[in-house]
Amino acid sequence: MEQQEEQEVGGLSHHGSSQDLGSPPISSFEPGESAQQEEGTVMRRSENYLPVPGEDKNLDGDFNGKTRNDESMPMKTLYASDGSLLHLPRGPYFSDGQRRVDYVLTYSIQKPSAVRRQSSKLSDNGFFHRLRRSLSSRSSRAPLQPKEDPEVAATEQQANYHEDDKRFKREEFEQNLQEMGLELEKDEGGKIAGIGFLKIHAPWAVLCREAEIMKLKMPTKQVYEVKQGSNLVEKIRLFIHKVTDPLHPKVGPKRPEDVKSLSLPFSKEKQHLFDLSDRDKFFDSKTRSSIVYEVLKRIRWTRPNYSLGITSLLANGVYTSAYPLHDGDIDGVTAEPNDRKLLFEEWASYSVFYKYQPIGLIRKYFGEKVGLYFAWLGVYTQMLIPAAIVGVIVFLYGCATVDDNIPSMEICDPRNNITMCPLCDSACSYWKLETACGTARASHLFDNPATVFFSIFMALWAVLFMEHWKRRQMRLNYVWDLTDYGMEEEDHNRAEYELRVAEKTMRQDQGAAKDEKVKLTCTDRMPAYLTTVVMMSFMIFITFVIAFGVILYRISIKTALHLSTYPAARSNIRATVKTTAAIINVIVIIILDEIYASIARWLTTLEVPKTDKSFEERLIFKTFILKFVNAFTPIVYLAFFRGRLVGRPGKYLYVVGSYRMEECAHAGCLMELCIQLCITMLGKQLIQNNLFEIGIPKLKKLLRKRKSELTSKQEEELHKTLKRYEKDHVLGPFVGINPEYMEMIIQFGMVTLFVASFPLAPLFALLNNIIEIRLDAKKFVLELRRPIAAKVKDIGIWYNLLRGLSKVAVIVNAFVIAFTSDFVPRLVYQYTYSPDGTMHGFVNHTLSYFNVSDFQNGTEPNPPNFNVKVCRYKDYREPPWSNTPYELSKEFWAILAVRLAFVIVFQNMVMLMSDFVDWLIPDIPKDISFQIHKEKLLMLDHFMKEEGRRRDNHNHDGYTSPSSGSASPHSRPTFHARAGW
Repeated sequence: MEQQEEQEVGGLSHHGSSQDLGSPPISSFEPGESAQQEEGTVMRRSENYLPVPGEDKNLDGDFNGKTRNDESMPMKTLYASDGSLLHLPRGPYFSDGQRRVDYVLTYSIQKPSAVRRQSSKLSDNGFFHRLRRSLSSRSSRAPLQPKEDPEVAATEQQANYHEDDKRFKREEFEQNLQEMGLELEKDEGGKIAGIGFLKIHAPWAVLCREAEIMKLKMPTKQVYEVKQGSNLVEKIRLFIHKVTDPLHPKVGPKRPEDVKSLSLPFSKEKQHLFDLSDRDKFFDSKTRSSIVYEVLKRIRWTRPNYSLGITSLLANGVYTSAYPLHDGDIDGVTAEPNDRKLLFEEWASYSVFYKYQPIGLIRKYFGEKVGLYFAWLGVYTQMLIPAAIVGVIVFLYGCATVDDNIPSMEICDPRNNITMCPLCDSACSYWKLETACGTARASHLFDNPATVFFSIFMALWAVLFMEHWKRRQMRLNYVWDLTDYGMEEEDHNRAEYELRVAEKTMRQDQGAAKDEKVKLTCTDRMPAYLTTVVMMSFMIFITFVIAFGVILYRISIKTALHLSTYPAARSNIRATVKTTAAIINVIVIIILDEIYASIARWLTTLEVPKTDKSFEERLIFKTFILKFVNAFTPIVYLAFFRGRLVGRPGKYLYVVGSYRMEECAHAGCLMELCIQLCITMLGKQLIQNNLFEIGIPKLKKLLRKRKSELTSKQEEELHKTLKRYEKDHVLGPFVGINPEYMEMIIQFGMVTLFVASFPLAPLFALLNNIIEIRLDAKKFVLELRRPIAAKVKDIGIWYNLLRGLSKVAVIVNAFVIAFTSDFVPRLVYQYTYSPDGTMHGFVNHTLSYFNVSDFQNGTEPNPPNFNVKVCRYKDYREPPWSNTPYELSKEFWAILAVRLAFVIVFQNMVMLMSDFVDWLIPDIPKDISFQIHKEKLLMLDHFMKEEGRRRDNHNHDGYTSPSSGSASPHSRPTFHARAGW
């Protein structure tokens, strides 16, 4: 088999094409002759292989399941030596059933122009089908002679030219792949009309060569014992593992956790160090596909002054898609056991939501990048459990103490009989403070002394989460052999960058220095940078304008409800306005998120980053800035601006003519901020998760079924007959892990930035993430093509964004407590102005007086209430009978000073505690640091012993006489010959 693979390196097989190069098409044949001509079923490089049975390529494109009778099939590959029909496997293999498909490229199969015209005109509906049959029946008597339109003919000629150009590019690219040793097989007669498949197989020689070039670390034969820590730590770990054993997924037999293989960068000269007893399993499917992908990136389609890789060929439509194959099916009795099926059962099912994720299996199947994301998501979700518990306790504390809260009791007491000033001009009348009783009691649930404690707790929680993740990431790096990864990593230039460099080289003067390396400078990118700055500023401005539009909506709808004659509309104006405005904000945020993601990608493409890593980081940063501003602009307005840019009765602040700026409720804006956060979190999670990630794929599937002429049972039967690469082609393309990260980062911001106003945010995030993990798992396993296994050792720029958010969260929560809540005014009153040191009289202390005769013309209530002489409003101002009426009082300045002092003290205290926790917890676990050092020593010792043994064997063989018998069993000449080196 290995010698056969050596002969097949660079082979290209064509399936389903009647124009195979090298042999004329054969339309009729006898099976017996073919069986006699061939000694077996071994396919050699010079043969034309059998076309995979496909659908009839009729003009209607009907899927009738019948193969063509006149298909060109070289018989020497259709029958075995005994005359029996060869079985074509539907798994991820070539037609010989032995060579594994490591990668697939797809391309469009263009019909001839005459066939295209006929097909496009006659295959629209049943009427045209019948009409064509009618015309065909008359053609024997009066053949139709269609007249060619010159414009149509020119368009078709141009289309044919483009298709020929793509075909020439494919042929040259595939020839280069063959020269690199890859084996190719084409299938143009599959059940998916108009799509050709190029299957790629990497032989053992190519895998070994590329693994050495890529410096892939592979496990050696040597294993060693892993010391987990001190005896006490080990006992605690074993106890926790035993208790949580039912929560661990059953992913098959595993090597004991206290044993680990030594890993070494693969080298052809050191193959004796590795366990090569089963070569088919030495490189798993994930590694094989990543090796082929590296070759595809390195191989170029070359023309003078241009050099385009696989990414550019995909972008230009030369190939339509490129993907590795899934391991197998997940349903059906005939589905063989495979990693994909195991992931579906133990990870992508809602019935195992309470279990840990099989991170090792995820990494083995999808690669380190996807594995690290789900490991990070698992750590984040676990850390949300204590945060959610504390948040619920804080909320329950507010519920338990609401009846003992003196300020809310004073507001609800009708004996106070406090008349408040109108909330809007003319249409609104005076109102009694006791009507705000419900709002005041609800505000206490979130604005109580426990809120300050919870803010400090969440700041420390964010630091602990970051430290816990760093240690978890380091442990995964050790287990996955990534500790030294990235030191000598070479990031390839992007094809778009090389194309721009080639264009710049052509534009340069002939007198330019030849040795100078041409590259894109900041000057070359300056137009793109200016475009980025202008467009992002414009998008942020659009976000502010839309947020301002929602403010105007709240102002106008409040006035309209006050003017309404319906008692139901006037009964709960505040709740109606708050809720509808929050829903509008959520809808706008979700729509703008999709637009901003496309704009960020377009701007990043304009900048032509040099490497994929640079492209990804720039894209992430732009997308994060736009989505962060979009999500948090309404929340920042409610927290820090609403109620502060109002003015006072008789001198209100107006915008856009006669729109009076909004005031906060008497209990503050914290309740409205809480409502906005709650609806935003729930809305984004429910709509984006359920509608976008579940609803839209189901809707597309439903539309496909409605367009299809087959019944559900027929479609199911057809799907069963599809080959593995055809089934994967129907799946959605993998667009990267960044959208999943972005969704979680915005959620992390919701949980940490304004947690002082919404202590239930961690609970909502926890419930969402439990569903999100299984939802993403099902999407990765069932609905998406298998991604390329990208190797990374950390989560990259996302960690910096998380760390930045956790720092900003301390400052934001300090300002929310100091300026949005009534915590500081209550504190100042109790210890400075209260006559008995209690909160009695606090409400009256926060209300200022206004003489109704000082209203501006046209702003007084209509009809006027002559019984009211003085009304109250929430502010710290001098009364109308003082020497400086309506000026800010000394209480205002005292409270402002305490607020600023609180921000400074809170921020520095929490930052100091956070830095102390950061310093206290080492980034690398002590046992991992010890094991890394031990592994390096053991690897060096093992390597030296093996080299010494080989040297001794070589010397022993050198002094052995020829008559002494066969070579020593320790020498490996045959091994190297079979390996192809």
